[in-house]
Amino acid sequence: MLKTGGDTVHANSGTVTQLLHRWRGGDRAAVDELAALVYPELRLLARTRLAVCRDGELSPTELVHEAFLRLAQQRQPDWANRAHFFFIASRLMRQILVDLSRERQTLKRGEGKQPLRLDRAEDTIPCRDESLLRLDDALTALALFDRRKAEVLEMRFFGGMTSEEIAAVLGIASATVVRDLRAAKAWLRAYLSGEEALP
Repeated sequence: MLKTGGDTVHANSGTVTQLLHRWRGGDRAAVDELAALVYPELRLLARTRLAVCRDGELSPTELVHEAFLRLAQQRQPDWANRAHFFFIASRLMRQILVDLSRERQTLKRGEGKQPLRLDRAEDTIPCRDESLLRLDDALTALALFDRRKAEVLEMRFFGGMTSEEIAAVLGIASATVVRDLRAAKAWLRAYLSGEEALP
């Protein structure tokens, strides 16, 4: 379930899972049905991710369309359930945003680094290209020695997923997710400040 302000959008979990299984089984008609069902929730996710970025270069609708195009190109996706699907969708949105930031960054060489604030990191992604790219690099570095913590942090940062949803995707307890988030955020702070970060 995704919440933004007072809004809540939630595609029926059982129906989404059935459509994902049909898609995995080769039923391409399931893709169209799934798109219609999950579009409002994907758009809310995209709007949430873009809420702090008001440069007008990418709208939530454009981000959803690009992410869904990439999703639809997969011939036999291996998604277990609704939560797993939204994790993959949020990861694709991350890749799209990072790619766009890298493109813009090549045009803006020479600007000074901006600090990355983490006080509300679980709710928003950084707006500035530099900050988004530093966050992406940090998540990649974390994944090298603790993939699960990196995935937990990615699902929270980019997917806006709850601890329960993250636990469902990874097959772990919600309490483990909370511990992983705490440790991963501490590691991220150390990494971004240039201190030696421990797993």
